[in-house]
Amino acid sequence: MHLTNLRIHPEKFPTREQYPFNLPIFHETRSIEFKTPVTFLVGENGTGKSTLLYGIAKKCRIPIWQEMRFQKSKYAEEFYRYIEVDWADQPVPGSFFASDIFEYYAHTLDDFASADPEMLKYYGGESLVTKSHGQCNMSYFKSRYQLRGLYLLDEPETALSPKKQLELLKILSEISQAGHAQFIIVSHSPILLALPGASIYSFDFIPVREIKYEETDYYRIYRDFLNNRGKYIR
Repeated sequence: MHLTNLRIHPEKFPTREQYPFNLPIFHETRSIEFKTPVTFLVGENGTGKSTLLYGIAKKCRIPIWQEMRFQKSKYAEEFYRYIEVDWADQPVPGSFFASDIFEYYAHTLDDFASADPEMLKYYGGESLVTKSHGQCNMSYFKSRYQLRGLYLLDEPETALSPKKQLELLKILSEISQAGHAQFIIVSHSPILLALPGASIYSFDFIPVREIKYEETDYYRIYRDFLNNRGKYIR
């Protein structure tokens, strides 16, 4: 484990009227403990999961290749100023992955590789921009996560087929057991959430609550649909 705990300080918020400082969940949730190598953040859209993940990245000085476009509030990028994090030892490097910004990373890497082709050996020896979106993402996952670090992923399943999600599930399982990497992941994927031993925190509760896999809406909705899809299709 690299990151062990996160604390939120609502008493220091600059406003209570603007997003994300107007979200009750950030007023009532004072801390989140990271006690397993993989932690999932789940919940409906707009509950603050990605905002918190982005805040963790900025607080931990993890680079983001292209700024995320929150649109909701100019305050969103300042959220990190009102959280604290505890490291088990010294801070470690890491990376932030979001499908909507990864294309920028792939093209930037391709530009760098034109001067230093050896850079591509860490990504299967091929330009990422020559691959499909999903293949490009998988090449990155397989290479980058072999290194020691803290890895933040925002809905990594977005460009992945179910088969590729199973591949990512295997990668997360193997690397988390190796002990050199820690993952905090925002996800809606019932496949990824099935990772054995992972912690799952739900933003559908105020304050944030740890829940079991079988308690997630994603598991229950997919289970019910597959068992009785006629109920939902008229």
